Amino acid sequence: MQFTCNKNELCNAIAHVAKAVSVKSTIPALEGICIQMMQGRIVLTGYDLEIGIRTSIPAQCNDAFTFVVNTRLFADMTRRMTGDSISFEIDTNLNAKLSSNDTTCRIQAMSADEFPALPVVESTQKTSIPQELLRSMIQQTSFAASTKEDKPILTGLLFEAGDGMFYVVAMDRYRLAMRQEPVPDLGAFRFVVPKKALNELIGMLQDDADSPCRFCTNGKHIVFSVNGFDLFARLLEGQFHNFKSSIPQGETTSVSMNTRDLCGCAELCSLFINDKNKAPMRCEFDKQCMSIFCKTGIGEVNDRVPADVQGDPVTIGISNKYLIEALRACTVDKVCLHMSGNSRVIKITPLEGESFVYLIMPIQLKY
Repeated sequence: MQFTCNKNELCNAIAHVAKAVSVKSTIPALEGICIQMMQGRIVLTGYDLEIGIRTSIPAQCNDAFTFVVNTRLFADMTRRMTGDSISFEIDTNLNAKLSSNDTTCRIQAMSADEFPALPVVESTQKTSIPQELLRSMIQQTSFAASTKEDKPILTGLLFEAGDGMFYVVAMDRYRLAMRQEPVPDLGAFRFVVPKKALNELIGMLQDDADSPCRFCTNGKHIVFSVNGFDLFARLLEGQFHNFKSSIPQGETTSVSMNTRDLCGCAELCSLFINDKNKAPMRCEFDKQCMSIFCKTGIGEVNDRVPADVQGDPVTIGISNKYLIEALRACTVDKVCLHMSGNSRVIKITPLEGESFVYLIMPIQLKY
């Protein structure tokens, strides 16, 4: 049994599929890539029981056979082959040979009997989102997802649609990131996708793609189909917080600032803040400027930058890390900070509208 395929197409398929392969598992087959030979194509699958990635590429193949190969060996060998095409031969004892030009490698494959089947996700309705839009919405929110496993639902991103609006939301106990865009004909849905799966999806999405990303769900799993790849993921269970009720309306102080200036102040404070030396960024908004002060055991910093301050003067403590991550996700030159005193949540938005909203809990100041 054998097949021949283009080297570059095979290497690209392996590179993406390998990201869903288990690094270490009690089931050896999960540490490999499953290859299914069929008429005119081969199908490659990686699956670690949390996420799965599947794709197929054209191949000169007339046989039907399924087996598993070690991911690292398979990837390294194919990448180092010298020709434009690769021939793969395997016998019923799972002895495999790869050849290209004058290069030949032999490996022992594994039976596919222990390789679990991907979840079946059947739905009559597939949702389509432009790739560039979906990619930007994930990138501008995923940083706020929780890294702690004590509340698993917060380790994912909420996808919600209704009334022609599409929302992507991430949050932990101290901050929230929300992106919203009008997308017609989406219908209504609400589910939470693991951040790990979306990180892999970002690598598949293309900003200049003509075709959209399509996805469907059965309530327990979701499958994204994009650029010839299918990414499967188990949805997170639990009740995601009603994010709309957390977004404050109205403020006593609004501050318009250059995004780069504000981020630069926060980055300056980060020179003096680490795990052993923790301190908030003390921000004072008054007289058309923002003054910052930060002091730890290794030093201190004072800085002042221009700002358009409207409303009451306010002095507030902010986490420089949370502020930096939010500002780096912004795609606008200027942002607006909305505040109602020094103990209420800080809201960051564009100057006009709320295509993105970032909420950061303030820190009590001791100096």
